[in-house]
Amino acid sequence: MSTGGAGRTPWAGRRAGAVAVVVAVALVAGCGASDFPNNPRPPTPAEVTGRIDSKGVTVSPERLRGGLVNFTVLNLSNTPVQFTIEGTNLGASGSANSAAPGAPATNEIEPGGTGSLKVDLKEGRYKATAGGNVDLQPAVIQVGPERKTSQNQVLLP
Repeated sequence: MSTGGAGRTPWAGRRAGAVAVVVAVALVAGCGASDFPNNPRPPTPAEVTGRIDSKGVTVSPERLRGGLVNFTVLNLSNTPVQFTIEGTNLGASGSANSAAPGAPATNEIEPGGTGSLKVDLKEGRYKATAGGNVDLQPAVIQVGPERKTSQNQVLLP
């Protein structure tokens, strides 16, 4: 009986074909652009909490660096209000409604409820106010130079 060649098994040809396919796939996967843009990631948004009560508006922190800021605001007053950011260097983004022309604001926040606002804050001084029917003491926010890139920070989305 012949095995199809001197000392060759039927699997030898299949094995050689499989190796050739793996080598070809590795060569094709290695091809591509050798130079690619590596633009730095934007800074991580700052998280700021706000509170509206019978005494006024407070935010924490009151000093931060420029860039995208996510405000989460709790209304502890007895009246529905809008949390509004006022200043000259505003660049609003996201879900902002305007209580005053050009001023980003949350939707109306019911008593005991929370609201959120995303605002791009440039270097400068801002006021956080409670719009609506309430005349409360505003909070002052001092914004410094823009935050650095988050390029080399791990565990970011």
